[in-house]
Formats: sequence, structure tokens, C-alpha cells
Amino acid sequence: MNLWKIAWRSLQQRPLTSTLTCLSMALGVALVVAVITTYAVVEESFNRNRSLGYHLIVGGKNGSKLELVMSTVFHIGRPEVPIPFSYYKEFLRTTDADGKPVVPERAKYVEVAVPICLGDNYQGYRVVATLPALFDFEYAPNTKYAYSKGECFAADQSGWNQAVVGAEVARRTGLGLGDTFAPTHGTGEEGQVHEENQFKVVGILAPTGTPNDRALFIHMEGFFRIEGHAPEPEKNGAAASPPTDNLTDKPVDNKADDKAEPHVQDIPDDLKQVTAILVRYGGDEFSVYPANVAQSMADAAAGNEFRIINRSDVAQAAQPVEMVTRVLERFVAPTTYILMGLTVLTVIVAGIGVMVGIYNTMLGRRHEIAVMRALGASRATVMLVILCESILLSLIGGAAGFVLGHAIVAAAAPWIVDYTGVTVGLLSFDWRSLIVVPGLVVLASVVGYLPALNAYRTDVVKGLAASA
Repeated sequence: MNLWKIAWRSLQQRPLTSTLTCLSMALGVALVVAVITTYAVVEESFNRNRSLGYHLIVGGKNGSKLELVMSTVFHIGRPEVPIPFSYYKEFLRTTDADGKPVVPERAKYVEVAVPICLGDNYQGYRVVATLPALFDFEYAPNTKYAYSKGECFAADQSGWNQAVVGAEVARRTGLGLGDTFAPTHGTGEEGQVHEENQFKVVGILAPTGTPNDRALFIHMEGFFRIEGHAPEPEKNGAAASPPTDNLTDKPVDNKADDKAEPHVQDIPDDLKQVTAILVRYGGDEFSVYPANVAQSMADAAAGNEFRIINRSDVAQAAQPVEMVTRVLERFVAPTTYILMGLTVLTVIVAGIGVMVGIYNTMLGRRHEIAVMRALGASRATVMLVILCESILLSLIGGAAGFVLGHAIVAAAAPWIVDYTGVTVGLLSFDWRSLIVVPGLVVLASVVGYLPALNAYRTDVVKGLAASA
């Protein structure tokens, strides 16, 4: 019979002690695995969502760049101070009355610029007002947004009361195609509900693994038509124009159909504000160059504009990649290291428990050891059997802890998604957690040495005499 079988039979003779010892080891390992797995998923999610396809995020001058990125990219925190809509138009290419292109200096190297308006929520999920161009970004390399149901809201003003819902929001709230919802003012559910502004769901995004899974997207024009989101034209000296139809621009006769939906007149651009602008550089100017050269030139153009914007008094620009890296290095990583240190200490304490558990049994096992020696087992063999017991206890407890750790992560997944936007699951895995296996073997060998040495020194004669 080999040493491992002898060690296993010995553990079976003490089921309660062996089970409790394995349990203490399992709890320690579960904490290590949970911390490593959660950190790996958070790190991967932050890295994947660093920019979501754009170079710069332009927002109000007041506030910090970090808050600008967190509120815009990760939908966490309060929105920043808005900037004039006219500033957003400086990033756009337009045409004049003769159809000739008009390219502002700031828009020369801009491939696409998308406005973002924040300020409302639905059942705690952020409502993001934007334009359909947002979904043309690649949220991951060579991967664009897709729809599990429906389609995007209309690009023109006919889609002002339409909405697209993220996959996680659709799952948690039950919103489906054709359903309507009314945004709540502010970032908390306790705000005023805009009952008079109902938005119809026309599309549901396919899961992306990004924070946009837990957001609702409405047409920017609809956002401005919500009470309090834009000043009334007549209160600012602007002439109040008669209501017109969104599609034909013809005057609307409300008397023709009393059941028709009341028209809300258009808001002039000079009264509008946006929370942020997502800007990607590139386009036709760089298309004649190889892909790697074009990318470098686009990055350089973004860096140059980054410095120019931050010198202005109107707005500030943040580079998502830089800010997310800073978050990982300054906040996430140090916190994880502290937690990891505490969990490693927990495993060490569990290892000491293994040592104490085996050592306490040595007094009652003197006869067993003496019989083994009398049957021809050497001192080294007896010592190795005890070490094998220690390693078996640690590996069994480690395996149970590995499963338990992933179960803890899966159980906490809804909470993690709600508070961080990071999606984790039972099968979330990181290669660094495999370090636990050799670490347990080393730990078991160390803590098992003292009981094994005690067994090594057991006197055969005294051990046999003890049973008489």
C-alpha cells in the first residue's frame, strides 16, 4: 500500500477532525480566490471599457477629469457641469446654403463627435440622451453594437420620444419592445418622475459586457423637451414660433384632431447644453496612410486637441485610457493588495489549524505509529505519511475553497453589477488563482513538518507498551 492510501485511510478514521480542518482551509482559500477573481474581472472590464471607441471626452470646466470619465463611460457618480451646444457644433462638419462643406478648425481631424446629456434615471439606471452615432463606435476591437430586438431610434426629430435599452436594464426591469417609460429627474429613484414625457422602447441592445448594458438611451431632442432640461424660448427673449410637424415642418392644427398628441415646439440650439462630447479622431484625412500610421496620426491629433481644450475657459478634455489606468493604479490595485494580504493571512491561520489538528492527534496515534515501525516502516516513511496527510487536508480544503470562492463571486454578481457595472459569473476565472495550488502544497509541507517530526521521533517500545 502506498503512502497516499495510508494517509487517506488515516484521515477517514478521524472524520470530524478532518472535516473541520478542511473547512477552515476552504474558507481561507475561498477568500483568496474571490479577491483574485473579482480583481481580475474588474481590471479586465476597466481595460475593455477604457474608451469604448473614442479618444477624448469633452465636458464642463468645473469638476475633475476623473468624475467626467466615471459619469460618462461607467455611469457612476453625478454628471458634470454642462457646456453650450454651440461648443459641440465646433466639432461638426456642415454645409453652407450652396452645399459646400464647412469645416471648423476644431473639426479638421475629427471622424465623429457625439453629444451626451445626463441628468435622469429609470429605476436607478442612468438615462443617457444622445444620437444614433453613439452606436457606431466599436465598444471592443472590431466589435460594434448589435440589437437583440428592434433597432435604433430615428436619427431625425421624428425619433425624439424613442429609446434603446441596454441588455441588463431590459432583463432587470422587464422593459420590452413597445413598452414606454418615464424618466425620473436626478440620479436617484426618489426624484420627480417626468410623467408627461413617455419614451417608447424601439430597440434592445445585445449584451456587450460594458456599462452600457445598464443604461437607457433616448434621443437628445427628447431630452431637451423634458421640463427643466432647457429654458423656455419665450423666457429668454426668443420669438415663439408656431408649432410645426416634425416631419413636414408645416403648421400643426391642433383643432383638427383633439386626440392627437400635443406638439412641443423645437428648442433653439442657443438654449441647449450638453453634458459631454465623445470625440474620435481619424477619417478621410488619414485614409491614404497605412493603418498603423493612420492610428498614430489620429492619436497625435487627439493629444494636440487635448492640450488646446484644457487651456480654454469653456471646457476640459479627458483621455479615457489615461484616466482608467490612473483609477486602477491609485484605487483598485492598492485596495486589492490590502484585501489580498488579509486573505493570505487567513490562509496561513488555516494552515496553522491543520498543523494543530494533526499534532493534537499524535498523542493518540503513538500505538499506530509503533505498529507501523514494528512492521518494517522506517522513520522516514512514518514522517512522509504525516506530511501526506497534511498535503491531502490542504488540497481537499483548497479544492472546496476554489469552488466556494467562485460561488461567492457568482452570488455577489448582482450587487457588483448594480454598484460597479462590472459583470461577473460563476465561470469567471483568472490564471493567478492557480497559484493557490502550489502555494497550498508548500504551506502544507511547512505546517506538517512539526507533526511529522514528532512522528519521526516516536519510540517503538514506548508506543507498543502504551497500548498494553
